[in-house]
Amino acid sequence: KGRIIEIYGPESSGKTTLSLHAICEVQKLGGIAAFIDAEHSLEPKYCQTLGIDTNKLLVSQPDNGEQALDILEMLINSNSIDLIVVDSVAALVPKTELDGEMGDQSIGLQARMMSKALRKLNGLIAKSNTTVIFINQLREKIGVIFGNPETTTGGKALKFFSSIRLEVRKAENILNNSEIIGN
Repeated sequence: KGRIIEIYGPESSGKTTLSLHAICEVQKLGGIAAFIDAEHSLEPKYCQTLGIDTNKLLVSQPDNGEQALDILEMLINSNSIDLIVVDSVAALVPKTELDGEMGDQSIGLQARMMSKALRKLNGLIAKSNTTVIFINQLREKIGVIFGNPETTTGGKALKFFSSIRLEVRKAENILNNSEIIGN
């Protein structure tokens, strides 16, 4: 409670599903959870399949990164939410980037937005006892010859402020005869 957690990994590795299981557990304990769906991809039926009461889940689908972070701040300040999931950092696109032309340079805008927000929110999160899970994606660093070329989006602030950074990778498929039943 009162901590920031980053769950990151490649696409379709189970990051959102893991976060939805956390929401289900919070609800089982009588807590309140919120899901900030910056990707606009949350499936209510899938949530219900996992055991989430979607009638008690607060869901927001913001238009841009600043709006998502403002909603996050409002939820934290309410002191009534046990768990907030932000899906995903990569989808938290700054308004100036969305309003600009396709060819405009927007290097560092998202990192600056995240850094400013996390400096502001970190203390509020601790005081409110809210757990915030940021789902993040991996990107390839350009020009890396030695070492791991993978990095997470949104700059270095989330790495710094996260109490737990959990890397999720897809494993081999689990088969029942020739039917895939899991991974």
